[in-house]
Amino acid sequence: MKVLVPQRWKTVVAAIIGAALVQLSGCSAVRLSYNQGPTLAYWWLDRYADFSSAQAPQVHAALDEWFAWHRSTQLPEYLPALALAQKLAADSVGADQVCAQFEAWQQRAERAYDQAVPAMAELVRSFTPAQIKHLEQRYARNLAEAEHDYLQPDPTERREANFKRTLERAETLYGRLDDPQRQVLWNGLAASPFDPHLWLAERKTRQQDTVQLLRQWQASRADAATVQAGLRRIAADQLASPRPAYRAYARKLTEGNCALGAQLHNATTPAQRRQAVERLKGWEEDLRALIARR
Repeated sequence: MKVLVPQRWKTVVAAIIGAALVQLSGCSAVRLSYNQGPTLAYWWLDRYADFSSAQAPQVHAALDEWFAWHRSTQLPEYLPALALAQKLAADSVGADQVCAQFEAWQQRAERAYDQAVPAMAELVRSFTPAQIKHLEQRYARNLAEAEHDYLQPDPTERREANFKRTLERAETLYGRLDDPQRQVLWNGLAASPFDPHLWLAERKTRQQDTVQLLRQWQASRADAATVQAGLRRIAADQLASPRPAYRAYARKLTEGNCALGAQLHNATTPAQRRQAVERLKGWEEDLRALIARR
C-alpha cells in the first residue's frame, strides 16, 4: 500500500534512498537510478555540503560502501515487504494495515540511516565554518521553495495544489482515478489535520537546531562518539519531535493519512487494484534484478 503521508524528515539517508529508489515510474528507472545511486547521492549531498577536493574521495568511498551494504543486506529484506504489499493491494484494507506498512518502511529507513552514521560523523567532523554556512543557506532556499509550494496566499489555490500532489502519487499506483474517487480524495484532504504553517515552522526549527549543533561540534572539535550520538539524536527528533505539541499533531496527522489511504484504496475498482499489484510486482522484479547484480 502507498501511504499518503507528506515527507516530514530529510536526513542524509533520505537523500541516499531517494536517489536509489524514489523514481518508481518504471522498471528501467528503478534499476538505473539505483545503479547510479552513489553518483546521484554525491551530487545531492554536495549541494548541501559543498565538498572540498580533500573530502570528495572520502564521500565517494563512503557512498560506495553504503550502497554495497544496502544492496547485499537490505534489498533482499524488501522482497517479502513488497510481496505483502501486493497481497494487501488486491483486497480492501483498514487504516491500521496502512499505518503498519508505513511504520515498517520507516523502520527500514532508520536502519539504513544508522548504517551511514559512522561515515557521516567523520565527514561532519571535517566541516569548515564556510561549509556550515553553505548548508544553512541551502536550508533557507529549500524552506523558501517549500513555502512557495505549500503556502499559497489563496486558500483555494493551496487546497488545489495539495490535491494535485496527492492525486499524482495515488495515480502512480492505481492509474487514473475517476471523478467519484477524486471526490473521496478531495474530501479526505479537506478533513485532514495537515497544517503547512506548523509543518514548515517545525522544519525551520529542526534546521536551526542542526546548524547550531554543527557549529558547536566544529568549534569544540567534537570527537567521533559525540558526533555519532548527535546525528542519531537528530534522526530521532525528526521521527518524534521533542516538542510535545508538534509530536501530538504529527501522530494525529499520520492517523488521518492512514485512514485516507485506506478509504481511497477501498474506493478503487478491481482493475485499479490489479494495476497496483502489477506495479508493485514490477518493483519487486526490479529489486530481484538489482540483487542479482552484486
